Amino acid sequence: MKIVFAGTPGFAAQAMQAIDDAGHQIVLALTQPDRRAGRGMHLQASPVKIFAQEKNIPVLQPETLKREHADPQKRVAAARTYQYLSDIEFDAMVVVAYGLILPQDILDIASSDGRYGCFNIHASLLPRWRGAAPIQRAIESGDATTGVSIMQMDSGLDTGDTVLVGDLEITPHETSTSLHDRLAVLGAELMVKTLNDLDKGLDLARTPQPSAGITYAEKILKNEAEIDWHLSAMEIDQRIRAFNPFPGSTSNLHGEQFKFWNSCLPSKMPTLQNAIPGQVLGFDGDAVYVQCGEGVVEVLEMQKPGGKKTSASTCLQSYRIQEKIMQFKKD
Repeated sequence: MKIVFAGTPGFAAQAMQAIDDAGHQIVLALTQPDRRAGRGMHLQASPVKIFAQEKNIPVLQPETLKREHADPQKRVAAARTYQYLSDIEFDAMVVVAYGLILPQDILDIASSDGRYGCFNIHASLLPRWRGAAPIQRAIESGDATTGVSIMQMDSGLDTGDTVLVGDLEITPHETSTSLHDRLAVLGAELMVKTLNDLDKGLDLARTPQPSAGITYAEKILKNEAEIDWHLSAMEIDQRIRAFNPFPGSTSNLHGEQFKFWNSCLPSKMPTLQNAIPGQVLGFDGDAVYVQCGEGVVEVLEMQKPGGKKTSASTCLQSYRIQEKIMQFKKD
């Protein structure tokens, strides 16, 4: 099949590679414009663009797909993209973490002239966690399971019919990094199966999303990073793991901001009389125990300012020698 692929991050590039490996022909890649990143703030191409260039796949990078946009330059770029899609031959469109809203006129092109329409890999069991950050919100909320939904796109926000669903268990030590990687593999497999079924002439079983159980995964903001030690240990643990790799949970110790990358709920519960939220209760191997508003969290991996990720105990080694009482605080 001939496929138009729209996506930006590594999650999308993995699906793109799986589609290519399965023998389908990607005739166009749509991806976000190059962004400045890294210490040098140099322009960097997206993983989807990099893969497309390696395979000699044409790439378009409009800032918007809305032809009625107020900015004349963006409007022209959107019109060119619309015309390009109108002129090329393709069978279906696949969208994975693209980052731009597809207006109805683009969806109409994908479903016209005998085409199959537009399919999306969404990293949740819809209708739970529609929106921008389903992986992080699932961990933050303590969900036991999540998964991937292959969705036939419509004009709503992740509201289309599902055609294929697969689930995964969220382990007690899951971070957004590890869950992202497992879901990327599952999503790629399910999308390839969907395209293979279409190529064989099989009818897809479209299932409308139920009206019950709808939740929205709002975009993760940097101001969510700071740990409120008055929360329960369970809530803090879930947030630390959910915000790995972005934005990384933070807290201050003696005027320095530390990042927290991994944690768990301890199997043994250290106690210290009159301990206050944020207070370090002790060390055990690589771990550091910190008092919360309710219970104790076992911090496993941290990073001090200007340093590298390391075990929590190593990160605080100099402090445990110099300080009798250590307490993490909010700014």
